Amino acid sequence: MNAPAPKTTSTPTPEEMERRVARFDDLVPYKDTMNATHGIAPEAMQMMSSDKVFPVMSPEGWQGRSKVAPVKGADGLTVTIAECPPGDRSGLHKHTATVENFFCIQGSFDITWGDNGEHSVRLEPMDFISVPPGVYREFTNVGHDLGRLFVAIQSPQGEQHDTVIHSAAAGDEIESRWGKDTRDAMAGIGIKFGE
Repeated sequence: MNAPAPKTTSTPTPEEMERRVARFDDLVPYKDTMNATHGIAPEAMQMMSSDKVFPVMSPEGWQGRSKVAPVKGADGLTVTIAECPPGDRSGLHKHTATVENFFCIQGSFDITWGDNGEHSVRLEPMDFISVPPGVYREFTNVGHDLGRLFVAIQSPQGEQHDTVIHSAAAGDEIESRWGKDTRDAMAGIGIKFGE
């Protein structure tokens, strides 16, 4: 006698599906909560990432910056939206173990990479680039209007955070402009500089 085939479909309730919806108007940029909680000058934090990064989805139990994302997904994928006014940039940084993918929704962005940001490619709306782990990269809105990037970070199986290292030069500038206490406060929330 053959065993019945396993059920391959399901029908979530409307309430279950609503927990899988992120409403852009309800998203809170993660820097807003980090600045208020740790007393770090907003200008110093501005050097570490784009103007606003809206966490959309993160794995259940995620410990990184995007842990406040309203949608909890499967291991290995974190989704954010980076919103940048003209001239805004992310700061030169690298992800040690994750792949960072950029899909240009709106605006024009230069994606630079290399130890000193010596290489560059321009993304226009609907363009996509995938940056491998361990590569220093930065994105800059080079357009005249507000720009948005859909950012998908792929982490290794079972990882609960994304280690990001900012350029050593950024750490030195933070310390010279805002003092060692600010650099130490940033280290306290996991911001690393150089190696």
